[in-house]
Amino acid sequence: MSDRDLLARHVAGDDEAFGELFRRHKDRMWAVALRTVRDPELAADCVQDGFLAAFRRAESFRGEAAVTTWLHRIVVNACLDRLRRRRPTAELPEYELADRHDHHASTEVRLDIQEALAALPEGQRAALVLVDMHAVPVAEAALILGVAEGTIKSRCARGRAALAQQLGLIPSVRPVESR
Repeated sequence: MSDRDLLARHVAGDDEAFGELFRRHKDRMWAVALRTVRDPELAADCVQDGFLAAFRRAESFRGEAAVTTWLHRIVVNACLDRLRRRRPTAELPEYELADRHDHHASTEVRLDIQEALAALPEGQRAALVLVDMHAVPVAEAALILGVAEGTIKSRCARGRAALAQQLGLIPSVRPVESR
């Protein structure tokens, strides 16, 4: 059964339909939330908030986009809402990044990239996470974040440039003094 059919069945009162949607998409939504908020516990809360909002507002789904796009948008918005309410008072979370195939150097690079990504403005970070890390098409990312496609492209470009500069891949540009 398709996601659209499951959502329609949920709206019609099927008690099991939304549970199946949750089972299908919870892992991907958690990965998006984790990349957005960089804290496993907060990501879990955001996914819960997002799915609860989707459950309650299922009748508002207009069908203009895929159900996954609609869910992405709700979860990303839940993440951004949580981040706005919880400004930097917590320590940086620790991640278990290494796997059996990971080498020391690549772990350091991943940590550097995560640190640089954390320094980006929320809009740029969210666009980069969706487009570059989760391979979400620009059009779908625009729907998820509720902005124009051009905004996604410019946020990604600015974010990539800022990341490159923070990682020392390009020299920082200083303004020329006028005399």
